[in-house]
Amino acid sequence: MKYLHSMIRVRDLDAALFFFCNGLGLEETRRLENAQGRFTLVFLAADESRDAEIELTFNWPGADGGPAEDYGSARNFGHLAFQVDDIYDVCARLSKLGVTISRPPRDGHMAFVRSPDLISIELLQKGKALPPIEPWVSMPNVGSW
Repeated sequence: MKYLHSMIRVRDLDAALFFFCNGLGLEETRRLENAQGRFTLVFLAADESRDAEIELTFNWPGADGGPAEDYGSARNFGHLAFQVDDIYDVCARLSKLGVTISRPPRDGHMAFVRSPDLISIELLQKGKALPPIEPWVSMPNVGSW
């Protein structure tokens, strides 16, 4: 058996791609537009794990131009996890892009953020934890993850 991908439904494909590509640094590997089924699939991967992908599924708004389906708070999904080279750099970049750091990397090892579609993303420091530094040490948890 081989792990292929995790699928998450997104409300705004552009916002999701901005978060995953510009914020987390994932790369689009392929895309499928299905006009008959009224959906777009976009597959993303990290540089070091091209075998494992995230499939973003965007269901187009209704034929009548109505709003897309409401997926709720997405807490039932759990989370995606990424190993990063420098957790402080990634969290700083995400913060500059306006992403809330829900669980700051106070320990130099783990942080949680949420995508525009409220998917929890766990960030784990590669190797040993980095020494705790400010402003992360003093930052409280925000919301849920």
